[in-house]
Amino acid sequence: MTRRVSLMPGIPDVLSASEIDDTARYLTNLQVASGQIPWWPGGHCDPWNHVEAAMALTVTGRHDEARAAYRYLANIQLGDGSWFNYYVGDLARDLRLDTNVCAYLATGIYHYLLVSDDTAFAREMFTSVERAVEFVLRWQLPDGTIRWSLDAMGRPEGYALLTGSSSILHSLRCGVALAERLDLARPSWELAAGRLAHAIAHHRGAFAPKNEFAMDWYYPVLAGALSHDAAVARMSDGWERHVMEGHGVRCVSTNDWITAAETAECVIALDAIGWTDRALDLMTLTRRHRRDDGSYWTGIAYPESVTFPDRETTSYTGAAVILAADALLSWSPAAGLFREGLLPTVIDLAEPGCPLGLEGECASR
Repeated sequence: MTRRVSLMPGIPDVLSASEIDDTARYLTNLQVASGQIPWWPGGHCDPWNHVEAAMALTVTGRHDEARAAYRYLANIQLGDGSWFNYYVGDLARDLRLDTNVCAYLATGIYHYLLVSDDTAFAREMFTSVERAVEFVLRWQLPDGTIRWSLDAMGRPEGYALLTGSSSILHSLRCGVALAERLDLARPSWELAAGRLAHAIAHHRGAFAPKNEFAMDWYYPVLAGALSHDAAVARMSDGWERHVMEGHGVRCVSTNDWITAAETAECVIALDAIGWTDRALDLMTLTRRHRRDDGSYWTGIAYPESVTFPDRETTSYTGAAVILAADALLSWSPAAGLFREGLLPTVIDLAEPGCPLGLEGECASR
């Protein structure tokens, strides 16, 4: 049986404590014997969203289930430290290796340690974290960016993605903090993070253009790659393009398709820069996606107000809402994981010969 901790309190007029617990219970019921958490009953699982669900289980007191989820990843980790993109049951169904997906275990384990103070489990998982991080850093390019994936034949893609690289940056920061907490310093990870942070903050052209995606808008803020002023400016600049007032965050700016996961993640980004009122307003809008069993529709298309994909609910969507609630409530010790101050400061490390570095604009943040 899981040792339960205090129930996460509700957000007044937004989401009750019992509703948060219902969503956590829904995630628990999705989990299968291996520890895997699929997107929906009998559906596929991907390691990134699996970790997101494990984080939601952690902050709602379901530590046994969270540990089972992380051990599942350790058990299926490939020899080079990576994971395939998608699994259905025991079978891999998409053989691409996504660097961002592989890095995210570092975020999950540090998040678990912050909440539980369970250093024994963190030590147990550190080998898997280290192997995953080293796999990812194998694909860092001379400009500091990281190739986004290897295809099913093992051929690396020639470009980096801003959202994926931003998420990797945050995972590297978590990995550095985790190693320090366990007295296993990994300075090479910190240097790699500094190179990546510099590319994100100063060389947006180094990434494949995906400006229409909301995640490319707010993920550099979530990752902590930008100074506070730059983060505020970025969120202000993209607000009208990415937010459909009264509905939530568009997954893609060219369509009025609102996704609850992007809306909830944007809540966390807004919380990180202190925009609490806007964050609460967005959080309220996720209720349009909520179902009676605690699950959430993945997306709603307007003006028809129809679910898209049709009647699809996803585990990662409910998990994102729980993590956004934790951030707004400052409930768990990991609630501020995306805020300034909880993780080591990013060193903005310019590559040799960088013109910004020569001008002195690449000083440490």
